[in-house]
Amino acid sequence: MSAVAFLKGAPRVADTLEQDRNNFALIRLALALAVVVSHAFSVTTGTLTDEPLTVSTGFTLGEHAVNGFFAISGFLVTMSFDRRGWRDYAIARTLRIAPGLIVAVLAVSLLLGAAMTALPLGEYLQSPGLRRFITATLTSFKSNIALPGVFADNPFIFPMGTVWTLKYEVMCYAGVFAIGLLGLLRSRMAALALVLGLAMALAGLDLLRPDAPKGMETALRLPLIFAFGGALYVWRGQVRLSGLLVLALILATWLSAGTFLYKTLLFTGTAYGILWLALSPVLTRFAYEPKADLSYGTYLYGWPIQQSLHALWPGTAAWMLLPPSIILTLIVAALSWTLVEKPALGLKARALGRRTIKTIEPAAP
Repeated sequence: MSAVAFLKGAPRVADTLEQDRNNFALIRLALALAVVVSHAFSVTTGTLTDEPLTVSTGFTLGEHAVNGFFAISGFLVTMSFDRRGWRDYAIARTLRIAPGLIVAVLAVSLLLGAAMTALPLGEYLQSPGLRRFITATLTSFKSNIALPGVFADNPFIFPMGTVWTLKYEVMCYAGVFAIGLLGLLRSRMAALALVLGLAMALAGLDLLRPDAPKGMETALRLPLIFAFGGALYVWRGQVRLSGLLVLALILATWLSAGTFLYKTLLFTGTAYGILWLALSPVLTRFAYEPKADLSYGTYLYGWPIQQSLHALWPGTAAWMLLPPSIILTLIVAALSWTLVEKPALGLKARALGRRTIKTIEPAAP
């Protein structure tokens, strides 16, 4: 069977965008909850390899979830710039990320930190470490900055362990902005060249330096997945979404295990599979879109809540702390959405004079 016949009956990405339904919001929430589930192991033990998927795939469930976030973000953010233009895009991206992050950092440092610190309250509030935490987290997305006297006995002492991905998210946003200003955003050849270049760089890294630092791999992994998602949008008139192709990619990834192609196939296959889940008519026919987008708040607050529960009950097993951590995280995420993120989206609409075309706003990972 030829590749053309293999994909002939599958819908094009462009066709799926005409649907009234999609699974983006539901998948984002599922991915954010997957990060919380993944961190239940590392928060209590301090060892990433204790997470079950690490042994079988080389990556934690949380890392796989972040990959999914970046695939969705690449697709939707590229669509956002294409439909809105540079001014609307810049305002929309800023108001989607900044308000929730600012409030989260202040809430964790000034409220949670003040409640959990071993220092006297006055000493804590006047500590240079508190100001350093707020400044470093908000300006450079540092996730390994500790708060004075907070979580000192936990395996990991830093209170906001997930914000590091926002650095890569913002870098990818800036890349879309620059490519858009250069007039290359709609160029299929430019999109293909970017994906191929990043894929070859990652495969080459695994071939030539299999022991390369994790940070070097991440600096290629996340932009590759983001670029792949963006390329699927740019190629929406040609690319088809096929469940059979998803299965073929899973098989190819499994067969490539232990080779220098494994990670590249894993990441690109993940990106394609996530967007198939989000847009395929077979799966969106009965789609449910939550009225509140809790994914961003879940991602931001899951780690500090899990750190707090472990600090309060240090001998408790991970699986016992997981249910209360999920419940508390969803409650706080709902408050973040209602009091911060949703009003910010309303401010965005007013700032843009309600000139936006209806798109799905991606929550940052």
